[in-house]
Parts: sequence; C-alpha cells; structure tokens
Amino acid sequence: MLNEEKKLDNPIYTTMKSTKELAYRLLPGLKWLKGYTGQDALSDLIAGITVGLTVLPQGLAYATLAGLEPQYGLYSAFVGGIIYAFIGSCRQVTIGPTALLALMTSRHTGFGLNSGPAYAILLCLISGVVELLMAVLRLGALVDLISLPVTVGFTSATAVIIGTSQIKGLLGLRGGSGSGFMNTMKSVFSNLDKIRIGDFSLGVTALVILLLLRKLKDLKLKNSNKFLKSFLWLVATGRNALVVLISSTIAYYTCQNSSTCPLILTGKVKSGLPEFQLPKFETTILGTNGTEVEQNYSAMFEELGPSMIILPIIAVLGNVAISKAFGGAGISPTRELVALSLSNICGSFFSSIPVTGSFSRSAVNHASGVRTPIGGFYTSALVLLALGLLTPYFQYIPKASLSAVIISAVIFMIEFEVIKPLWRCSRRELLPGAITFVVSLAVGVELGLLLGVGADVAFLVYRVARPILTVDKLSTTHGISYILIRPKHSSLYFPAIEWVRSGISKALETHGSAPIILDCSNVHEFDFTAGRGIGALNGELKRMNVPLFLLKATKEIVVILKESANADIPTLENPDDLETILEQSPDYEPYLQVMIPLVTNLNGSTTNLEHDKKN
Repeated sequence: MLNEEKKLDNPIYTTMKSTKELAYRLLPGLKWLKGYTGQDALSDLIAGITVGLTVLPQGLAYATLAGLEPQYGLYSAFVGGIIYAFIGSCRQVTIGPTALLALMTSRHTGFGLNSGPAYAILLCLISGVVELLMAVLRLGALVDLISLPVTVGFTSATAVIIGTSQIKGLLGLRGGSGSGFMNTMKSVFSNLDKIRIGDFSLGVTALVILLLLRKLKDLKLKNSNKFLKSFLWLVATGRNALVVLISSTIAYYTCQNSSTCPLILTGKVKSGLPEFQLPKFETTILGTNGTEVEQNYSAMFEELGPSMIILPIIAVLGNVAISKAFGGAGISPTRELVALSLSNICGSFFSSIPVTGSFSRSAVNHASGVRTPIGGFYTSALVLLALGLLTPYFQYIPKASLSAVIISAVIFMIEFEVIKPLWRCSRRELLPGAITFVVSLAVGVELGLLLGVGADVAFLVYRVARPILTVDKLSTTHGISYILIRPKHSSLYFPAIEWVRSGISKALETHGSAPIILDCSNVHEFDFTAGRGIGALNGELKRMNVPLFLLKATKEIVVILKESANADIPTLENPDDLETILEQSPDYEPYLQVMIPLVTNLNGSTTNLEHDKKN
C-alpha cells in the first residue's frame, strides 16, 4: 500500500502512466500487445499467411477489375493490415481491395494515358477524408438509412455486374470488360465468334474447380483423422492461390514452348515497393479526337462526382457490418470509421485504390484461428514479400483464371434467399430492393443505391405524414357515447395534422356528433406545428359544439399545446373521466340529457340524473 502511494506521488511514474493512457487512446491496438504470448503469435502467423494466400490472387484480379495494372491490387493490400492492427477493434477484420469498390473505381479509370491510377488513388484519399469526417462528426449512423432490402438489391446487382464484366476474360475476348451491365452483355454477344478456345477451356475449368473446392471444407468425413480434415480445410481456403498457381504453371510451359501463346496473360507486373508520394491532383486524359487533355483538380473532382460520397458510405457500410458480424454489439462504429479512414488516407500515399473490410477474407481469418489484429502484419509482410520477389512470375497468370477467381467470389453475393421471407412478411420492402437492383443494372450502381434509399425514406415520410388511425365509437360506464381516435405511431409531426383532422371529420360524419377523445398514450413526439394544428382543430370542434379531449397526454404535449396555440384542452386519465368533465360544463348539457340513462330510485320511480342535478 505504501509502495503504491509512493508511486502515485512520484512525478515520473505519473507522467509514464499518463503517457501510457494517451498511447492507448491514440493507438487502441497496443492493448493487444499486453500479455501477447508465443501461442498468440503462432496463431496470428498461420492466419496471416492464410489470408495472404487469399489476398494475392484477389488483389491482382480486383486491380484488373478496376481497370488498372495488377500491381495496384497488391499496393492496396498491405497498408490496411498495418493500420487496422493499431486502431481496429475486431481481430477478424481484414482491410484491403474488394470487388465492389474495384467496380465503383473502374467508372473513373478508362480515360487513357496515366489517368487511371491518378483517379483511383485520388478517390482513395478522398474516401479516407470523407470517412474521417464521418468519424469526427459521428455520422456512422447514416449507414442505418440503408435498409436490408436495399443492401441486398445493391450487392446482388453489383455481383451480377462484376460477374458479367469478367465474361470477356473467361471467354478470351480482348478489350476492356467495362462496368456497365447492358454494354458488357452487348459486347459479349456481338463478339461470340471471337472466343479463344484455350482461354475458354482454362477459365471454365478453373471456375468449376474453384466452386468444387469451396465445398471441400464442408465435406463430412466419417472416421477421418484430424490431419486430413486440416488438409482439406487448407486446400479449400487457399483454393484461389492454388488454382492461380496451377494455371500459371500451365501457361508458363505452354507459352515458353510455342511461338504463339494460346492464352491471354496478365503481362508484366511492376516489381518492387510503391513509392511514397502525395496523390496527384492533376492528370492527362485522351480527348475524343485523340489529343491529350490536361485535367486539374477541379476537373478531376467533377469527374469523380457522387462517387466521392457514395463510395465511402458503401465502404463504411461493409466494414461496420463485417466487424459487427464477427465482433458482436461491443464494436465501436466510430473506432472502425477511424481505422478505415486512416487505411485509405495512408494507403493513398502508397498508390492504393479505395479499400474496406473484406467479408470473405475476414471469414478466412476467423476460420484460421486469428487471435489479435496483429495477424494483419503477417498478411502485409507476405504481400510486401510478393511485391519484392514474386512479381516476375505474375506475368504468366492467365486472365481467364483471374476472371474465374472473381466470378467464384461474387456469385455468392447474389442473395436470392431473402426474397421469399420478405414476400411473406413485408412485400412493401421488396419495392426499394427491386428499384435498387433494376436501376443499378440498367443505369449505374450509384443511382440505383440513391433511388433505393430515396424510396425507403419516402415510405418513412409517408408513414409519418399518414399515420394509421383507428376509430371506435365506445361508451363510458354510464352510457355516454364518445369517439376514440387512436394513432398507432409514437409521433405526431406537422405533415400528419391535416390527416388527423380529416380522420376526425370523417369519424363525425360516420358516427354522428359525439365527444372526441384523442388517445395520446402512445404519442411521445409532438412538434410546434402539430400543436398549432390541434389547437385549430379544437377551435373548429368548439364551433360545432363537439368537445375534444386528450387521453393520457404527457406534460410535454400539454405545454406545447399551451405555448403554440394557447389551447387548454382537457386531459383524461381514463375514458370514464369524461362524465365528470361533461357535467361541469353547461355547453355539453345535450350530451348528458340524451346519453345518460334513467336510474331507478328506491321507491321504484325513474328520474334523469341531469334533471335531478338541475333541480
């Protein structure tokens, strides 16, 4: 105890403690190093290498999908792992290039010359800055505006677009794959006579093998030993690397021993690490007449347009969803935003394209037994090793095998299984998802997502503006009839007031003149304009000699009504309280005379309660 007090009094100890707390606050990942054992390091090493074997062929393929040279996929695959190890909060998440972001990037990389990398790297920087602003302003909740049907429609549409964009590579057709679904399909059908048998055979074979190997890890073997199960799992997990390695070996020996290569190869991949440099804010593109056109930062921003906002939101949506799926409810969205934003900002200085969490690689990381985010260090080290030593061999990778890798990855992103339960439970929610899917295919994924979210928001606004009202004509204990209006929503805002007033008017026309009770027991939100509207309604009903009452209204509602419309509307705790209030007001005497039943006296005669009170 005395030693602890001496430590607390020691300024050096206090400074060290505060520095340590500051370091943990700035770099939360340092906490993983506390108690880091050799067993943890071994588990992370195995998981990191396994994920690395997955990201190498995927990185090369996604760079091609983005319309860039293959090395840019590897440039994008190592910075995120290092950044996330220091800042991330979920050990399973791996940051790197993904098919979806590569597809969205490809919309800005087809202008020729060196403009493709310039646009992609600048988009990576801007995405990181936008994500950082979202973290600072705590706008991570914006992703909640994207509902599950819209997400399903968006990911399914992008999966179809990505898959069709790789058909050319699978069939051996030369030329860019393109990012538009309709244009790609037209191009494929118009060039079916130019299919290369070698590429087609290799591509289809690779695709079939990848799909079969995917199921290998789920194979149930009776009386099998542990080594065999681990071997089958390893083969299934590293299937991309295995297929690319075998197809590259076939291409190497085939093309080395023949004058003309029957396969379209990836081509030379630039070796070495990327230079550390500031992203370019100007570039040169090819004009319509073949001339070079200078693009300054303003023209580049104009070209990137909505992608500067939509792409980061999609990246955040994917990353937060993955971290919650593996890490549970304890994951901090803001911390994930910071990790993702810094991965993109720092990555842009190493020629990275936009990155986010990869669900497939995170699943591999989880299945490999990763214990801390430090596993990302080993993945990054393997990618850097490949950049330094293996790039000369990447030139023999057939494009057909890379297309097979992409198609086998995205084909399972199409979520047919959601349609059936949605049809049974909430058919209305199918509409935003269908709008997103169709528009994304026909026009573009950005517009499809915006229209899908817009349709969802429109439904929400409609529900606020047109709340469901239940109307019942009931009676109190002593037989006084009244009309009960019960809103089913917890809020009454200004768009709904005219709807409520119209509902009350229709109720009076249907059920006749009777006291109106507006049930506020479920209403917790009430704005100034709504107060004005209810006050005006109260005035109209008074002129019609129809009393209005509020049932179980909160103090906040009463105050808003008083301040906004100077309306003093009686409140009830129970519908039977209606009798007492009506008796106290001479204006409502007709309701008592007509509706209160006769009561039998002790001597057997009958009298009217209201008549007795008046006499």
